[in-house]
Amino acid sequence: MTAFGDLDAFVRLPRLAGLWLSPDGRRLVVGVGTPDQENARYATALWEVDPAGERPARRLTRSVKGEAGAAFTPDGDLLFTSARPGPDGEDDDKAAALWLQPAGGGDARVIAKLPGGVHGVRVSASGALIAGSSLLPASGGVDTDREARKQRKEAGVSAILHEGFPIRYWDHDLGPDRPRLLAADRVPDDGELELRDLTGHVGVALDIEGDWDLAPDGRTAVATWHVAAPGGSLRTTVVAVDVATGERRDLAADEGNDYGSPRVSPDGTQVAVTVRRRSSRDDPGDMWMALVPLAGGTVRPLTDGWDRWPGEPHWIPDGTALVVAADDRGRSPLWRIDVASGEVTRLTSDDAAYTDIRLSPDGRWAYALRSALDSPPSPVRVALDGTGAFTLRGPAEAPALPGRLEEVTTTAADGTLLRAWLALPAEAAEPAPLLLWVHGGPFGSWNSWMWRWNPWIMVAHGYAVLMPDPGLSTGYGYDFLKRGWGSWGDAPYADLMALTDDVVRRPDIDETRTGAMGGSFGGYMANWIAGHTDRFRAIVTHASLWALDQMMMTTDLPFYWLRELDAERLETNSPHRFADAITTPMLVIHGDRDYRVPIGEGLRLWWDLQSISRSKDSPHKFLYFPDENHWILKPGNAKTWYATVLAFLAHHVREEKWERPKELS
Repeated sequence: MTAFGDLDAFVRLPRLAGLWLSPDGRRLVVGVGTPDQENARYATALWEVDPAGERPARRLTRSVKGEAGAAFTPDGDLLFTSARPGPDGEDDDKAAALWLQPAGGGDARVIAKLPGGVHGVRVSASGALIAGSSLLPASGGVDTDREARKQRKEAGVSAILHEGFPIRYWDHDLGPDRPRLLAADRVPDDGELELRDLTGHVGVALDIEGDWDLAPDGRTAVATWHVAAPGGSLRTTVVAVDVATGERRDLAADEGNDYGSPRVSPDGTQVAVTVRRRSSRDDPGDMWMALVPLAGGTVRPLTDGWDRWPGEPHWIPDGTALVVAADDRGRSPLWRIDVASGEVTRLTSDDAAYTDIRLSPDGRWAYALRSALDSPPSPVRVALDGTGAFTLRGPAEAPALPGRLEEVTTTAADGTLLRAWLALPAEAAEPAPLLLWVHGGPFGSWNSWMWRWNPWIMVAHGYAVLMPDPGLSTGYGYDFLKRGWGSWGDAPYADLMALTDDVVRRPDIDETRTGAMGGSFGGYMANWIAGHTDRFRAIVTHASLWALDQMMMTTDLPFYWLRELDAERLETNSPHRFADAITTPMLVIHGDRDYRVPIGEGLRLWWDLQSISRSKDSPHKFLYFPDENHWILKPGNAKTWYATVLAFLAHHVREEKWERPKELS
């Protein structure tokens, strides 16, 4: 049996995330998550990987709280964040402090400990540092924030006064503290950083993702900057901040586009930015890469003629090109963008997705985490001349899979070519039951490994899993996105059914035993499917959109969705209108701390299913997680999620006796 057939073994599998390269290119560090002793969370440790691929990986950090990589100093010291106790045993804050582990060895030490934590650390070639930390609005700076928090706590105040949107994001409240950008002239040889506040209280302008960069000379920071717009909306701009004075000026800002991922060129003269045309009722928007002078000037498009959406840019050390990842037909390869001409060249040719890109100082290599639907993330070295990718000796071996992966294609009624991945059991004595699994988004693609939505668990239990990219999926060009824009229940639904029709004709698939499932937008599609066909024996819907008029007014970022879905479209595309037509047993799953798709969607769906049930013994079930969000992240809860889904499918798809998962008994 593989680890995918044993849920206890599955949740214990090491999970790689995050990659950091030292300035000299000799040290590569990766984060590895494993369950803590209480099985309540994944704790991350940092491991060093040999960039040459010769030495085995070695562990660098050990603590119960775990660590997250942050950056390297010019001297090669490793910076990381952690909420673990300091060397003196002090453990009075839950917020992560910034630590330094010397390049030459020795104990790590705290160099910045702030009540609002530390995130988004960037270190320039000159040794200057910027980072984000959340401070209360009235705080005069890092020195007064701790006292302000103490006074708030002693007064028994938990209230947050909002004066605009957004007020929540994914799984957490925004405020009362908000990120500010802090700076230090250098990382000290001993003692702590001397941090100063560059921005003051700027509300929602700075995000918690740390989307900023620092010029090589350390004199200018560039950052994504959110600006309030009419109708409760936000515009995203890019600003430059003088590190000495805090003076701020716009680099890229206009009402028609949103800008992000600013990265300063190696010579400090240019800033690469992603540009996204703001969507409208009839336009899903488009995305391209552009350049703008750091001193200010015209934003010059680079890839506006390329029908793909580039991700975060990474400068080649000589400044002649950028390296990006971009979705492409069920993959997410690495691409080279020539800065002079905008010409795009594909660097990787396999079926993988590449993330956490780091470029070697000699300009020969890109280091990244490579994953695919049949391969969990692992560190690789990619030749920038396009001659191939090489797997490095990482901290964890890839687990054996219980089956194989195939690519399938068909043609939609309008002639559009459709494709999907199909995961099949390795050895099946009889045709396998089929599980249709719809991805989230809606902008997204089945192109990389997922721990939260892992098809191989289902394959290990005898299912074939079909993972389509219907209309609205990324990696197929603008027209493919537009065919589902504003009409979620039309082309995307038809695409899913067309691919399912094609696959059930296979002799190794049992067309009489099928189920469907999805999460987020995939949950929306699961709900839509339930109200429009009875072809499936069971449907699993996780964190799903049900009543769109309710959902789009209570989600964390309503202004984005309402640019596409006006009142008419909300009504036309809402699955709740078809509740009376549902005859398929449904497993509803939702987390109470989900602010992207609020719990009200799950509660209303559950009530609608119960109220229309024609029997006192309803076939539907509701799996509720009071302490989880849009994703089920805790190891024990993740195991319970999979166990319940498997039990529900076994009962309805395979006609086995219902057995309540032991985790819920």
